[in-house]
Amino acid sequence: MSTKTEISNLPILSGEGGLSLYLAQIKKFPMLDAEEEYLLAKNWRERGNIKSAHKLVTSHLRLVAKIAMGYRGYGLPVSELISEGNIGLMQAVKKFDPDKGFRLATYAMWWIKAGIQEYVLRSWSMVKMGTTAAQKKLFFNLNKLKKQIAPAQEGDLRKEQVKEISDRLGVKSEEVISMNRRMMGQEKSLNEPIKTGEKEEWQDWVVDEGMDQELYVAQKQELDEKKSLLHESIKILNDRERNILTARQLSNNPKTLEELSKKYKISRERIRQIETKAFEKLQKAMLNSNKSKNLLPSN
Repeated sequence: MSTKTEISNLPILSGEGGLSLYLAQIKKFPMLDAEEEYLLAKNWRERGNIKSAHKLVTSHLRLVAKIAMGYRGYGLPVSELISEGNIGLMQAVKKFDPDKGFRLATYAMWWIKAGIQEYVLRSWSMVKMGTTAAQKKLFFNLNKLKKQIAPAQEGDLRKEQVKEISDRLGVKSEEVISMNRRMMGQEKSLNEPIKTGEKEEWQDWVVDEGMDQELYVAQKQELDEKKSLLHESIKILNDRERNILTARQLSNNPKTLEELSKKYKISRERIRQIETKAFEKLQKAMLNSNKSKNLLPSN
């Protein structure tokens, strides 16, 4: 199934002007109970039934819209955020295995958020794909932490607020200050109506950070399985490979090539080569593991 072409007849989202119409249209698609979702997913997975895949996608378009609204603070067109999220949803439907025991929404959330976040990162010149994991974490969590720590604060954050955010996210204070200044003024009021004259507000579509107990347990189980898969697969690396890969890619405060070069008394290029080789070995081991089914995205 092509993520863009084979599921047709979806509601059309034509820019910001047609957003309110799109939101009204997707509300008409019924939600699925667990049994119906399972049968549709089995029919798609085993028989390639496009109608079943179409129903799985349309029943989750509201989920995409809610998640996309949570990224409005980055100053990007909501229509584009939703479109990218819809592509992620279709990828999730393509790979979803109902026999794993999860509901589609649990599995699809990862794909939807990944698609939207990749679009945001591509669109913001200040955040490159080579940015550290900690800086990406700051980018996507700064506004939420500001609302917790300083809900009424405007302009620059106070010194103690900067320190708390930097400590909680594992980044430098200077990075918090810089990111905050770049992002100020991007958020629109969530109390604005979706369309002039309408009562429905943007905040009605903001994703609920809370989750019911069933979803929480399912997501925690999935995260634990991913951690277990990583822990098991990383054993194939020797001590030096494991330590370098961890220091470079699995740490909230990644070490530089220069720092590791001095520690191991080898060149920076040699450190880079070891890191690349270790990553490739780890990736291959994880993908080949029986535990990786439906946990890791694949091409």
